[in-house]
Amino acid sequence: MKRRAAALLATTAVLLAACGSDDGESASETTGAESGAFPATIETMFGPVTVEEQSERVVALGWGDAETALALGVEPVGASDWLAFGGDGVGPWVEDGYSESPEIIGTVEPSFEQIAALTPDLILDTASSGEQARYDTLSGIATTIGPPEGATAYQTPRDAQITMVATALGVPEKGEELVTELDEQFAQAAADHPEFAGKTVTVAAYTSDGWGAYVSRDARVQFLQDLGFVNNPAVEAMAGDNFFVPVSDENLGMLDSDLLLVLPIYVDSAEVTENPLFQQLPVVQDGRYLVLDSGSDVANAISLNSALSIPFALDQLVPQLAERVD
Repeated sequence: MKRRAAALLATTAVLLAACGSDDGESASETTGAESGAFPATIETMFGPVTVEEQSERVVALGWGDAETALALGVEPVGASDWLAFGGDGVGPWVEDGYSESPEIIGTVEPSFEQIAALTPDLILDTASSGEQARYDTLSGIATTIGPPEGATAYQTPRDAQITMVATALGVPEKGEELVTELDEQFAQAAADHPEFAGKTVTVAAYTSDGWGAYVSRDARVQFLQDLGFVNNPAVEAMAGDNFFVPVSDENLGMLDSDLLLVLPIYVDSAEVTENPLFQQLPVVQDGRYLVLDSGSDVANAISLNSALSIPFALDQLVPQLAERVD
């Protein structure tokens, strides 16, 4: 349990193609790989990686990689289930997922033997720890797409992930369309709620170890920023190389802002709402806060930050934010 909590905190603080069809169709036939898409070279933190031809058996290991591949029309034969969804390892927002279930692979410490047994010709690991040893082992199994240049652990920007995966799968134009579509959805939500513009927001987490808050390089904060919010300057001032800063009980007042969003992690929401220090915050006393239940679909959607989870998060979360801001 603690390992999974640690993965989410840095994934919150360390804290997401084979079409497997029986008729023998190739990935290019089922996903419509674009003309001239190969060879394709992707710039990664480990240097440029070239995919020579359309992949037939894809393993998706990184945070959100499986849902990104699915959004682009490719079904991985193996995938990591970072948020322990169970089943095919994807969120409930995935309506048209796998025609054939993937083999579920471990997350922080995947079984390389299990991966090799799947005989992949492409491994997606675009949002991962970025460890050289992990990359070296995976690339010894198959062509591996690691995190982009300049990325930190588990913090690959969504647009970069979509672009890298789309290029590797031979559908770069489809990737561009998907990025544009998501940008338009955010723009529409922001236009529908001009009251969000310029409001400060704190995205906090509460675990058995205490409080923390996310800085602007984290996907959860970026979700709010794309709606027009500004990350809490007091939190942002503490940002170092990490994307999550601890907050002591004595300094809990720094969470105060125009809007407070709290994500309990493996603790009951009541441990937040019944906390006397939490109740004393002006933002809480004014009702300008929202606590998402640990493991709730909405909390998972903004945490996974995938091409498929974001539309669900916009639909479910934006109305709740609007209520609190008003």
